[in-house]
Formats: sequence, structure tokens, C-alpha cells
Amino acid sequence: MGDKPYSDKSYSDKYDVIVVGAGPAGTAAAITCAKAGLNVIMIERGEHPGSKNVMGGILYRYPTEKIVPEFYKEAPLERHITEERVWLLSKDSAVKMGFKSTKFDEEPHNCFSVFRSHFDKWFAGKAVEEGVTLINETLVEDVIIQDGKVVGVKTNREEGELYADVVVAADGANSLMASSAGLHPEVRSETLALAVKEVYHLGREKIEDRFNIDSDGGVTIELLGDATQGMMGTAFIYTNKTTVSIGVGAFLSQMIKNKISAYDLIESVKTHPIVRPLLEGGETKEYLAHMIPEGGFRAIPQYIMDGMVLVGDAAMLVNSLHREGSNLAMTSGRFAAEAIIQAKENDDFSVKGLSLYKTLMEDSFIIKDLKKYKNADKFFEDHMQFFTLYPQLANDAALEFFTVDDVPKREKQKHIWRGITEKIPSWKLIMDLFHGWRVVK
Repeated sequence: MGDKPYSDKSYSDKYDVIVVGAGPAGTAAAITCAKAGLNVIMIERGEHPGSKNVMGGILYRYPTEKIVPEFYKEAPLERHITEERVWLLSKDSAVKMGFKSTKFDEEPHNCFSVFRSHFDKWFAGKAVEEGVTLINETLVEDVIIQDGKVVGVKTNREEGELYADVVVAADGANSLMASSAGLHPEVRSETLALAVKEVYHLGREKIEDRFNIDSDGGVTIELLGDATQGMMGTAFIYTNKTTVSIGVGAFLSQMIKNKISAYDLIESVKTHPIVRPLLEGGETKEYLAHMIPEGGFRAIPQYIMDGMVLVGDAAMLVNSLHREGSNLAMTSGRFAAEAIIQAKENDDFSVKGLSLYKTLMEDSFIIKDLKKYKNADKFFEDHMQFFTLYPQLANDAALEFFTVDDVPKREKQKHIWRGITEKIPSWKLIMDLFHGWRVVK
């Protein structure tokens, strides 16, 4: 049962807004609507918000503060991130890059590592404080459509029909709501990534020593190349207070094609000779898996219909190149709520009445960024050497250059170039780099 007893409202009552899913997108929408005085019910299938939700574990301050000002003073956060690193892995080495700034140590911080099970529960609690009715352990099985308009939802509870002016679908990448309403067909494996994550307990002292961080700061490490065994995707390591989150994600279609299981994929990352020392002596506390929408701009469905809007993962809003998802989710939830508030004022919940949502989305970084990278997935799918050959060449070149012997540096440079061009023609390398730059510029 929810944080508020379900008996507070009878099933026959009509709400202003039904929010399905109490993740960042749904809760952002619920809070924004409730602050405007709307009567909101939020339905969560887990035993509490966050119990079914998984993400890598990075939360961005700016979009969250738009919903709950100065949330960082009370929210259950782990560490503020002061340094971001990128590793290009070969089988036995890594080319390491990164950025660290004292600016990231200044408040308010840029982003934080979090556990969704803790943060989502706290975030939903803020919605309840604003008057939202939160119902847990309830599955929404279908939408209710009358005369082409969504007017409510069917739940798995007895007499479980609920009605509202607007339904907010925030039920994830495999959105039943979107599918039931015909807003997009069944999600294809080519547009989904399967991400797996483990939480390792190491203790505060080991974490701060191994990652060279202070008692409050944290580090993110993105791992490319050998981390995904030649498939499109990335791995990550994020520091928490006394644990580290390690995970890896790859396109589901490629995992199926290569017959690689999620377990095998994360085991290969954990046992990599560059990664293994960071985890030595740790104890696995949690194992999680999650589908992530990776289709980009071209996979965004129609996200408004009469009586319903899609937000967050349900609208396929993830910027995988920049490891951004929670910020898109919260911002889309807030935009949807602002459109609903206007629709309530005008008593018009049609596509036209909710069109402010589309306007806000298209004017924002969300659509602009996703549109900017609209060709990236197809490009990298056609150029898998960016995940296989090129990380290996970078490591081979670094090994040659940094090995001190009696070979002059000019000869080393020639040898490095010969080693590269033996594996890929120079014109092909130049064209790949040029077109790759064009795709992401």
C-alpha cells in the first residue's frame, strides 16, 4: 500500500492528473502540477519509489533544483563529482583522459552520485508533501480511451479504474502506456541497450585512496573499447560514500547477435587487469539490470495525444553520448506539467491544448541535443572500429611512445604510424575521424 492509504480516494473519483511511474520524470511532473493546485495521483508498481528503478547513478543539480530548490541540503546523495575520467581500454592497458576542476568543489555542485532506491523514495516524499496521493505496489495494466481521448487507467486492483483529465506516462523504456495508446509500436532491440550494474562495498578509506579523492568529492570513469567486447556501448565506475557502482551497457540487438550475456559482460569488465585492482577486496552488495532507450532523436515517438503525455524514458529521452538521462527525464516531466497546468486553465486537454509541452521541448536542450546527435548511432553502428580497432591502436601507440629505450623519438613516431597503417589505410583512418567529428560536432 502507498505512503497515503488508497482509501483516501475512492476509485470513482476523478483526478486532474494521473502519473504512472514514480521515477524522476513522473515525480517531477507530479510535484510541478501539485504546486499549481492540481489534484494528482501517482502510481508506482514497486513497493516504494526507486525499488524497481535503476540508473548508472549520476544526478544533475540544475534540473533537480528546478523542481525542489536547494534539494542537495537534504536529499540522500552520495558524493558530489569533482572529476570525470575516460579510459580507452585494450585487453591489457588503458589510455586515460579526464577533467578535474576546483570549480566542481564549489557549491552548488554540478552533479552527484546517488542510489535510486534512496533518492526516488525521498523525491516522491516531496511530492506527497505537496499533496500528491502516492500509491505503491499497483500495476497499471492499460489506458482507458473514450472517443479517441485517454481518460484514465486500469490497475490490477479490485475496481481499479481511475479517471483524470490527463495521464502522464512515466513508465520507462518499455512503456505499456505508450504501446497501449498506440503512440509507438513495440520497441525494437536495436533501440534499446541492456545495462547491468553491481554495487561493491569497499569502505570510505579504500575508495578515497584508490581513486585519489577527498572525503566529499567523487569520480566518474567512463570505459570504452574492450569494456564492451567489441559492441556499441560503454562501461562505468562511479564512486559513492562507501561503495562503488560499476556497470556496463551495450545494445540489446548486438548482445543477442553475439550471444553475450549481461553476466559475462560485467564479469569481463570487473576482471580487466586495469579495473580489477580498484575492486580488490570488495564485496558485492547489489546486482541490477535495466533497459535504456538508446534510439536517440529518430526513436522519439509522438509524445502527446488527447489526454496523455509521455515523459522521460517512455518518450525515449536519453542522450547516450553524454551519459545524460535523469536530467532529460526531470526536465521533460516539468515541461509536461507546465503544459498540463495551462491546459487546465483553458479546460482543453487535446493535443492542441497540451501543445505547450512540444513547444517547450523543442525550444530546450533536450530536443536540440538529441537532434544534434541524430546520426551518431547509425554512424557508430557502421563504424564498429571505434569500439574495437581504434582503442587498441591508441594503446599500442602509447605503449610504443612511452617505452624508454635506445630508439629515437622520430623513429618511434614512424613505427607507430606504420603499425597503424598496417591495420587500416591512412585514408580510411582520416575519413573515419573526419566523419566521426561531423556526426558529433
